[in-house]
Amino acid sequence: MSTTAPAFAHRFEPAADPARPPLLLLHGTGGDENDLLGLGRLVAPGAALLSPRGQVLENGMPRFFRRLAEGVFDEEDLRARTDDLAAFIRDAQARHGIAAPVALGFSNGANIAAALLLRHPGLLRGAALLRAMVPFRDPPAARLDGTRVLLLSGASDPIVPAENSARLAAILQAAGATVKHHDLPLGHGLSQMDVALARDWLAALPENAP
Repeated sequence: MSTTAPAFAHRFEPAADPARPPLLLLHGTGGDENDLLGLGRLVAPGAALLSPRGQVLENGMPRFFRRLAEGVFDEEDLRARTDDLAAFIRDAQARHGIAAPVALGFSNGANIAAALLLRHPGLLRGAALLRAMVPFRDPPAARLDGTRVLLLSGASDPIVPAENSARLAAILQAAGATVKHHDLPLGHGLSQMDVALARDWLAALPENAP
């Protein structure tokens, strides 16, 4: 698999606490593979960290997939990029000997994490989606029983309408995921409130099997 999986620039930090599920860190527009490492260490101390860089450039800024306008996704590209990222994750699991990861994504990274949940059910153990939108106009059928999702949206977010966040929560719940949705008194940027909620949610996840 390692000869065919798409090559993503990425960072990998082995686990200091093997009992914690590994984290897949997915940055927002303009970020890179280093962007969320500090956040990952803060919310899941000791967990293995896998942090790829998006392969699309928009005005020089890395993203995980193309968009046609703000809030309007190129869904053909999104499907292809989601499949490429899924292949990279499977290859990284085999190469590094890690369990199914929990995604921690912000903005564009949260959107492709949501796409991974719906397009590749079972690949992720769970996902913390920070400022995510519904990725597909017509979501694929997926069974997400046993998958835990934390959705943190901003009540004053100028990019993600409240209705969109609520619809994403409903789509994931209808697919069988256990969803905790917090509509925070924030905009699109992250705050200590996000950090605290993500840390507590991750700490409550079951440990890796021995």
